[in-house]
Amino acid sequence: MGSLSNPAPPSRRTTLGWLLALAGATAAAACGGSGDDAPAVAGPAPAPAPAPAPPPASSSITATTFTSGLSSPWGMAFLPDARILVTLKGGSLVIVSADGKTVSAPLSGVPAVNSSGQGGLLDVAIDPDFATTPWVYLSYSEDGAGGSGTAVARGQLVGNALQNVQVIFRQLPKVSGSGHYGSRLVFRNDKTLFVTLGERQQGSPAQDLTGHLGKVVRINRDGSVPAGNPDFGAGSRRELWSVGHRNPQGAALHPGTGELWQSEHGPQGGDEINISRAGANFGWPNVSYGCNYGDPVGNACRIGGGTHAPTYVEPLTTWTPTSIAPSGLAFYTGSMFPEWQGNLFMGALAGTALWRLTLSGNTITAREELFKSLGERIRDVRQGPDGALYLLTDGSGGRILRVAR
Repeated sequence: MGSLSNPAPPSRRTTLGWLLALAGATAAAACGGSGDDAPAVAGPAPAPAPAPAPPPASSSITATTFTSGLSSPWGMAFLPDARILVTLKGGSLVIVSADGKTVSAPLSGVPAVNSSGQGGLLDVAIDPDFATTPWVYLSYSEDGAGGSGTAVARGQLVGNALQNVQVIFRQLPKVSGSGHYGSRLVFRNDKTLFVTLGERQQGSPAQDLTGHLGKVVRINRDGSVPAGNPDFGAGSRRELWSVGHRNPQGAALHPGTGELWQSEHGPQGGDEINISRAGANFGWPNVSYGCNYGDPVGNACRIGGGTHAPTYVEPLTTWTPTSIAPSGLAFYTGSMFPEWQGNLFMGALAGTALWRLTLSGNTITAREELFKSLGERIRDVRQGPDGALYLLTDGSGGRILRVAR
C-alpha cells in the first residue's frame, strides 16, 4: 500500500490506496529519526494544500533484488560502465558488477574510519571528469584531536585500489559523540563539490559561523575554496554555503535549476526538505516543526514555535509529529517512467519506505509513500543508466533493489 499526503502537518493529510506488485521482503531493524551569491532572505511560508493526487503508480512496477549480502551499506555511485561503487559503514568500499551478480573484495587505499554509532564510511561520488581523471570522493567520520568529525578524501580508482589518496576537507571542530555526521557529496554543474554536514548532536554550533557543524559547504575538487561562496561576515569560514542544519543525510541537484535540494532529520518530528541556497539559514536549533525528545506530541511543543520565517528559511515540507528519518535523494530524469519525470525520490530509515514527491516549480504538491510493505530501511536512492531506480537498504543483510517495469 502507498499513501498520498499533504506536505502540511498530519492533521490535514489525506490517504489513497495504491496497488504495487512487489518482490521480496526483508525485516528491518527499527531506528529513531535522528538516532541514526548574495545572502538569501527568508523563504515563504509553508506550501498550501496540494493539488489533486497524481495518477497511481502502475501495477507493472516491481522492486526486485539486484544485489544482496552487503554489510550496512551507506552510499552508492554508478561508474561510467554501469558498475556501482558502494560504501559499507564499517569502512569498506566495494564494486558491484553491472549485472549485480558479483561484489568485489574491499578496495585498498580507503582511509581509516570511526564506525561507532552513526559514523563510518559514508557517501561516495565520482569526479565529473572521471573518464580522464578517475577520482573517487568519499565522506567518512574521522578521529582527531577533540573527538571525531566528517572528512572528505579522494583517490584515483585503479583496478581494485584507490591511489594517490588525499584528504581534501575536515569538519572542524572535532567533538565527542557518534551522531549527526551528515553527509552527502554532490557535484554542482560548475564541478565544485557540496558537502552536507551534521551538527554532531551539539545543537547551537549550527549557528556558529566559525565552524563547520550543521552546515553545507562548497569546495573545489582539491579542497580549496571556490569563488562565489556567500560572505557570512567577519570571522566566518569561506567554504560555508548554508547554515542552521541539523543532520542532512540526503542531497541531490535539481536537474533544471541546478540548485541543491537536501533532506534533513528533525528531532521528534520536524523532518524537512530544503533548498540549500547561498547564505541561507535554516534555523536549527532555534526553530523546528519537531519537538524535543520526551515532550508530549502536539503543536505546543514545537521548538521556537515552529514557524521559521521571517528570521529563517521555511522548509518546503515537513513530517510531523513522527520522524521518518529521511535519507538519500534523487530527481528522476529517465525514460523508463515517463510519469515520474521531474519527481523527487527520498529514502526513509525509520519510515521504511521510498517517498515520491511531485513538484510544481519549487512547490511540493503531493507525497506518495512507496514500497512500505517491504519493511526496508532505505539509505540511498540513485537513478541508474538504464532508467531504473536503485534503492540501497542498510543493515547486516543490505541489498540493492532495482525498481523497474
